[in-house]
Amino acid sequence: MDSRRTTLVVLLAAAVAAPRSLAAQAVQRSMTVSVVNDSGAPVEGLGPTDFVVREDNVSREVLRVAPADEPMQIALLVDTSTASRDNIAHFRTALPQFVTMLTNPNASGAKNQVAIVATGERPTVMTDYTSSVAELQRGINRLWSLPDTGAYLLDSILEVVQGFKKHEAKRPVIVAITQEGREFSYRQYDQVLGPLRDSGAAFYALMIGQPSGATNDETRSRNIVLDEGTRGTGGYSEQLLTPMALEGKLKQLAAQLTHQYLVTFAHPESLIPPERVTVTAKQPGMTARGTLVKDKFQQGRQ
Repeated sequence: MDSRRTTLVVLLAAAVAAPRSLAAQAVQRSMTVSVVNDSGAPVEGLGPTDFVVREDNVSREVLRVAPADEPMQIALLVDTSTASRDNIAHFRTALPQFVTMLTNPNASGAKNQVAIVATGERPTVMTDYTSSVAELQRGINRLWSLPDTGAYLLDSILEVVQGFKKHEAKRPVIVAITQEGREFSYRQYDQVLGPLRDSGAAFYALMIGQPSGATNDETRSRNIVLDEGTRGTGGYSEQLLTPMALEGKLKQLAAQLTHQYLVTFAHPESLIPPERVTVTAKQPGMTARGTLVKDKFQQGRQ
């Protein structure tokens, strides 16, 4: 009789414990996150309790926070259309320091790779992905404004994200420097936003000059991509009224990109994929922007 009672107690305990064990199962997801203060400088030394991650407005447990040391693959898109004729000298002054900062070894000794793509007339690779500052400088030296040409920013973005997919880029980033003006791309915003989002690339854009106010379909498509494409991927867009501001903004962006966090959080495996994942910093005066890491789901326990 005692033996039967003991067996029954064990079975009941196992039945009670089973749902709790299954509920504890979760998929671990990660985001690369930039945190900046009010002046745009990166904030260091943060931990799990400093972040709030939400999937479709539902809070998730932050499991780990570490420096993001996976090397980046950074596509630098530079407007070389006729509209940028007066900007080329500023590009050549600002870009060397930017690519140098991006290709310096990180704490783990890894180096990011940068490619330079001209967007005037058609997407043209000036320097393929490399960590060599000398090679990147040669690409910068080849940047010229092409006469009687327009900008093909959207076409360039699409070609770059297709390249990310082909080369299985693990931490892709796009930085676009473009002059306000007419867009000549063959692609429309709805042909670009989906592939951009699916690539897992963070998209940053610096627009030079006064907003044109043009309402043609091409310019409208470009403006939608510059707005939704940056916000939706964890990047941002910024309007620079003068090209003289470019050097300081690129230096600030390089500091942000090279001081990111890898924030890992729990995602209940029973849920369907969320439509939106956001991250915020708990402390006031800080802004967090996050890009979901693709194809890095790990099974684990909370």
